Amino acid sequence: MKSGIYIPWDEELVRYNFGPDHPLAPIRVELAMRLAQDLGIISGENLFGPVIPATNEQLLRAHSADYIAAVIAAGANPPRAELGFGLGTSDNPVFAGMHEASARVSGATLMAANAVWNGEAKHAVNLAGGLHHAQRASASGFCIYNDIAVAIYDLLEQGAQRIAYIDIDAHHGDGVANIFYDDPRVLTISIHESPATLFPRTGWPHETGGTNAPGSCVNVALPAGTGDQGWLRAFVSTVPQIIDVFSPEIIVSQNGADSHIHDPLTHLALSVDGQRYAYELIHQLAHGHGGKLVAVGGGGYDVADAVPRSWANLLAVVTGSKSAKDVAVPRDYLEYVERSLGGASTSSLSDGMKPWPKPIDQGFNNRDPVDASIMATRSAVFPFFGLDPEVNSWF
Repeated sequence: MKSGIYIPWDEELVRYNFGPDHPLAPIRVELAMRLAQDLGIISGENLFGPVIPATNEQLLRAHSADYIAAVIAAGANPPRAELGFGLGTSDNPVFAGMHEASARVSGATLMAANAVWNGEAKHAVNLAGGLHHAQRASASGFCIYNDIAVAIYDLLEQGAQRIAYIDIDAHHGDGVANIFYDDPRVLTISIHESPATLFPRTGWPHETGGTNAPGSCVNVALPAGTGDQGWLRAFVSTVPQIIDVFSPEIIVSQNGADSHIHDPLTHLALSVDGQRYAYELIHQLAHGHGGKLVAVGGGGYDVADAVPRSWANLLAVVTGSKSAKDVAVPRDYLEYVERSLGGASTSSLSDGMKPWPKPIDQGFNNRDPVDASIMATRSAVFPFFGLDPEVNSWF
C-alpha cells in the first residue's frame, strides 16, 4: 500500500461552477481542503493529481449517449444551447465547459475508487464528488454526471460483486438508487429528510429495489427537525444490521453536510459533532468488512462555516488523525474565509456537542416520529435480509 489515504486533487475541480448566485458554491470544497491542510489533518503526500477526467466510455455506463451529447453541446455554446434533459433550469444552469468540468469530478471519484479497489490505499476521498441526483438521462438537483454511479460501474467492471453505498446527505440519493434499483450487486442506503418536506420527494421506506434486486434499496426518511440523537439512533438501528448481512467488499459513502442545523436549504438539525459521529460509524463499518472505503462529498450550503468544518472532520476520521475534535481553527484560515466570503467561520472544529444515539435496547415507540420512521424502514427491508424488525441486533 503506497498511502494511508488517497485524495485525487487539483484546482481544476472547482470549475464545476454554476455561477456566483448558485447555492452549490465550489469554494466549499476549496475551504474544506484548506482547513484540513492548515490543521495538519492531510498533507501534500495524500494528494494525487492531476485529476484525469472520466472518458465518454466510462460515462456511458451510467448515462445515455443522448444525454452526454446534450451536455457536451450545451457547455460548448451556452447562449445557443438547445436545452432539455433537465439542463438550463435554475437548479442546473448551463455553463461553459460543463461537460469537461463534470467529467473531471467523475474522474476524481474513479481515481479514488480504483486506488482503494486495487490496494493503493485503504481509504480515498473526493470532496468535489457526491453528485447523487444525476439520473441516467437527465440532470437533477445541481448534479450533471453521477460520479458515484460512474465509479460503482467501474468497480463492477473490475469484478466487484457486493458494493454498499451509504448516503447521509439530507436529500435522498435518488440518482444512485434509481440507476442501481434492479442490480442485486449494489446495496444503496440513504438516510435523509422525509420526502414530505424536501426535494426530490422520493426515498420512502417502501422503495426497496426492483424485481431482480428485492431489498437492495434502503431508505430511512426522517422527519424535519431531527437532531443528533434521533439521527444517530436511526443509523445504528438500521444500517449496521443490513451491512453485516450483505457483507460488502467495498463501501462507498456520500457525505453531504446539509444535515447541519444551520444549512439554509434543509430542515434537519445535526451538529458538526453529530456528523463526525456518523463518519466514525461508517468508518467502523468499513473496517468490519475489509476496510475498503471511498468517501465523497455532496450537498452543503452553509458554505463559510458548517461545510468546511464538517468535511475537515470527515478527513480527520478517514485519515485517523490525532487532531482533537475541538481543536481551534487557525487564525489564518478564519481570515481567509472573511476575505473570500465576507462571512465568519466558527473558531473550533467542533460545535461543542457530545452526540450519542438514543439506545434501542428498550424497543421503539411508534408514537415518536423518529421511531416510527425507523420502524417503517426496518419493517420494509429487514425481512429481505433475514432480520426480525422487532429484534435489536447491534447495540
